[in-house]
Amino acid sequence: MEVSGKITKIDVCDVRFPTSLEHHGSDAMHGEVDYSAAYVTMATDADDVIGCGLTFSLGRGNDILVKAIEVIRGHVIGRKLSDIYSNFGKFCREITQEGQLRWLGPEKGVIHMASAAIFNALWDLWGKKCGKPVWKLLADMSPHEVVSLVDFSYITDVLTKDEALKLLTKNKGTQKERESILLERGFPAYTTSTAWLGYSDETLVKKCREALAEGWTKFKMKVGSNVEDDKRRAKLIRDEIGYDCDLMMDANQKWDVNEAIEWMKQLVEFRPLWIEEPTCPDDVIGHATIAKALSPHNVGVATGEQCQNRVMFKQLLQVEGLKFLQIDSCRVGSINENIAILLMAAKFNVPVCPHAGGVGLCELVQHIIMFDYLCVSATKEGRMCEYVDHLHEHFIEPVVIYNTCYTPPKNPGYSSEMKKDSIANYKFPDGKIWKDLIEGGGLCNGSCDAIFTCVH
Repeated sequence: MEVSGKITKIDVCDVRFPTSLEHHGSDAMHGEVDYSAAYVTMATDADDVIGCGLTFSLGRGNDILVKAIEVIRGHVIGRKLSDIYSNFGKFCREITQEGQLRWLGPEKGVIHMASAAIFNALWDLWGKKCGKPVWKLLADMSPHEVVSLVDFSYITDVLTKDEALKLLTKNKGTQKERESILLERGFPAYTTSTAWLGYSDETLVKKCREALAEGWTKFKMKVGSNVEDDKRRAKLIRDEIGYDCDLMMDANQKWDVNEAIEWMKQLVEFRPLWIEEPTCPDDVIGHATIAKALSPHNVGVATGEQCQNRVMFKQLLQVEGLKFLQIDSCRVGSINENIAILLMAAKFNVPVCPHAGGVGLCELVQHIIMFDYLCVSATKEGRMCEYVDHLHEHFIEPVVIYNTCYTPPKNPGYSSEMKKDSIANYKFPDGKIWKDLIEGGGLCNGSCDAIFTCVH
């Protein structure tokens, strides 16, 4: 799979969508958000193929992410693609462990997310140059090639290279059968689009009914601001979807540990499959405490969308702090680090149910979970990938949901390339949409409050 060329240019663009206008993405911790992408394009001297990658924020975070990407790209421009892809894990470590920048992490926060944007662009470029969608590029690799993608530092007490190799080798013989199933049926999804915290009751009921009509059987609601309101909204949802459908709950890190336990005990009557992000994402022991307390009530703990790196995931698995592991395509160091996390989850027999939504997160993470099914976990049992019906129209190859399942992407690359018109219209702050909002004094709580006074 060797590819030629040297990286000659990396550009980054601040693209934001005013989702706060309709309360999309609202939860107990993030009231009004503007889904945004720090969007990277990467060119080489070999041909005109462009790699596209992104990392995700809720608006003003892009101010910092863009600057971080501009700093990191200096360590990537001039590199030969053959050197990068022949030992991608080693290259990732060189970038994430850069002697001065790592002090700001290491491997966490803005620097790590900015690195992920560049790595994501490299994956898109690799897929395009090989003429394969990234899920297929990964699936066609040998177990040794997959292992070379991973930086195993700090996790060998739980997962060694040899263990990873054995796991991948064990599943290779049955992979073709699973690939046929994947192409025919897709990968199961659940919807979060019906129950954002800022939605009115009327909107919530309307969206539940629409989702049921489309065949959805797995729903997630936001909770955490007021327990009585959570009860009322959960009853509204259960009255619509019944008890044969799965219902998940998401607190977005709202509670302290004991508060999470007591709050969720008041919601067990609605039979939630899991409570997502019940407390601080860094509190490993706290998650274990909550998981132990809620286990007798058949409520699992799910977390991971803001888990900072593979080491945090390692600890959560070690202490049984989660029942459902939620990778994210932009929070950690791209596919490379997510493979390490998938492998550890498989060893601990914990199902991976990715976080998605936002801008492009569905487009990206579908490739990773399909690789997990084909090569790592080798099962769909207890697994599903989040789906949020927002902003897909801005991508060249948007996700395709059929019978409430993700359909495997067909085009080469990482499904991460945005339409030029979308970039032009939503570039912040001088894209057409933002100019119109700013000049018109439109309602905007998040991105543009530094530019004009928002009206509520």
